[in-house]
Amino acid sequence: MQINDLILYLINMLILMIGILVSVAFLTLLERKVLGYIQFRKGPNKLGFMGLVQPFSDAIKLFSKEYYLPLKSNFLFYLFSPMMGLSLSLMVWMLMPYMEGLSFLSLGFLLFLCFLSLGVYLVMMAGWSSNSNYALLGSLRAIAQTISYEVSLIFLFLCVILLILDFNMLNLIYFQSNVMFFFIMIPIALSIFSSMLAECNRTPFDFSEGESELVSGFNIEYGGSEFALIFLAEYSMILFMSLIYVMFFLCFNSLSFLFFLKIAILSFIFIWVRGTLPRFRYDKLMYLTWKIYLPCSLNYFLLFCCLLVFNWNVFS
Repeated sequence: MQINDLILYLINMLILMIGILVSVAFLTLLERKVLGYIQFRKGPNKLGFMGLVQPFSDAIKLFSKEYYLPLKSNFLFYLFSPMMGLSLSLMVWMLMPYMEGLSFLSLGFLLFLCFLSLGVYLVMMAGWSSNSNYALLGSLRAIAQTISYEVSLIFLFLCVILLILDFNMLNLIYFQSNVMFFFIMIPIALSIFSSMLAECNRTPFDFSEGESELVSGFNIEYGGSEFALIFLAEYSMILFMSLIYVMFFLCFNSLSFLFFLKIAILSFIFIWVRGTLPRFRYDKLMYLTWKIYLPCSLNYFLLFCCLLVFNWNVFS
């Protein structure tokens, strides 16, 4: 019986990974379509009906390109970082509270924070091992940006955790059965969304890939299959961040169609922001998190702690 459970578990994991990769493929198609219409032009529309086969064509092109390895790079870390980045972005999906068939973690939020912090090391490894000044500068920017925004992001998430008093994400369903947390914590929800943009290195916080000054940033030396792995990891994290946001603020129920619709709308907003906002200046980016987001997140955290203590004193 245990062997059958293990086989079922592996099959479910395989289906989940295939679903994520297919979702990433069509998210890239959606991005190219949306950016095309924002810029008053059409996106890809030649391959298949309205360009629906375009993502698979891009995947075949990238994975069939010639293998490239810079001469003076540290090839072990150079190859390891894209593979580990994709593995990390796929492993983080096991934190979604599944009703049956897959693992369920009662301390899923803590593991989410651990996965969030591990991404910094992979970007650092990719930039350093490429032996390129542009890649190193891009990775240093990404490290400073990610670490800075993680501090305020964790405090803002802890405000929600203080409401439910549990690290189990499944309890978010029960506590939002009457009202979404978004409507009672609008400033926190908006701050978390912009911090998620910074965590995913998306516009207007895409300093690790500043094309105008860093020539594609930390991934400049990557091409073909290595670049495809970095690309898949980034867009998989966008989908997962949309999932986390829906779980924390938009009253999720993983068995309803509305749940997946909310994730699609959040992913669309990620793309919409890229097509409409210019890139920040780097000093303004750091000023935003250390002078605005961090004091606000600390104040909100202290407020929720005081409310919690007051609640205990009144009702105990």
